[in-house]
Amino acid sequence: MMEMWFSDVHTPNVKLSIRVDEQLFSANSELQRLDVLSSREFGKILVVDGDLALTEKDEFIYHEMISHVPMAVHPNVKQILVIGGGDGGVVRELVKYEGVEQIDVVEADPLLVEVCRKYFPQMACSLNDRRVSIYHEDGLKFIRSRSDAYDLIIIDSPNPFGAAEGLFTKEFYGNCFNALHEDGIMINQHESPFYDEEAFWCLRMHKRIVESFPVSRIYQAHIPSYPSGHWLFGFASKKYHPVDDLDGVRWKLLGIHTRYYLPRLHAGVFALPAYVEEMLKDVE
Repeated sequence: MMEMWFSDVHTPNVKLSIRVDEQLFSANSELQRLDVLSSREFGKILVVDGDLALTEKDEFIYHEMISHVPMAVHPNVKQILVIGGGDGGVVRELVKYEGVEQIDVVEADPLLVEVCRKYFPQMACSLNDRRVSIYHEDGLKFIRSRSDAYDLIIIDSPNPFGAAEGLFTKEFYGNCFNALHEDGIMINQHESPFYDEEAFWCLRMHKRIVESFPVSRIYQAHIPSYPSGHWLFGFASKKYHPVDDLDGVRWKLLGIHTRYYLPRLHAGVFALPAYVEEMLKDVE
């Protein structure tokens, strides 16, 4: 019997290969190619333009860490913007907070949303929450027309090249700054520092964010299916320090169930390895 494997290319010399039982879906939208694969080790896998986007087994790590870190720092988040996030994973974490009043999701590809509703309902069901509004628009254009509108912006974007490149520019981060309230926070996925090409994008993003926000820090998580497994996130804020302003007691009293994030983990994820600090030293 012939085996089928999916290989996610991490560098020209490194691939992560996962044995696939079945291809459940494949189609081209107007923007990108979408595939859904079934595997024994990682469950269902979403592949976008040939790159692994998420797996059922470890998506909770990424989505918890991009969502709960800012929510545990900002004392009163009511209006949230998620750029990307059409799979619903970030929104699933955010709707756990009763105090949140509005979640705007800007996902350019409507097919991605429909595919995730069908094959990843454990994430996409959150998009039905009454507080959620979905806009099928370009994130760069959407943010230009917003001013003083949000407490939190989460940039759940794909890789920083191709169609999404505009979401990694200094202009975009400046527009995010303008769209935030005076004590707002912006979070973005920041790539991996381990491989040279990823590290290049990571450093370029960080430089541009530092130029736009008075507070800018990097934090990390271990996500097994992502390149090198060592993944970074950016925390940028107009006011709040990501560690000094953490209110772990307040957060725990909310009674929110998580599988990765905990307040006692929070300070630790901002303690970066020496090689990452060395990479960032000329930017801080």
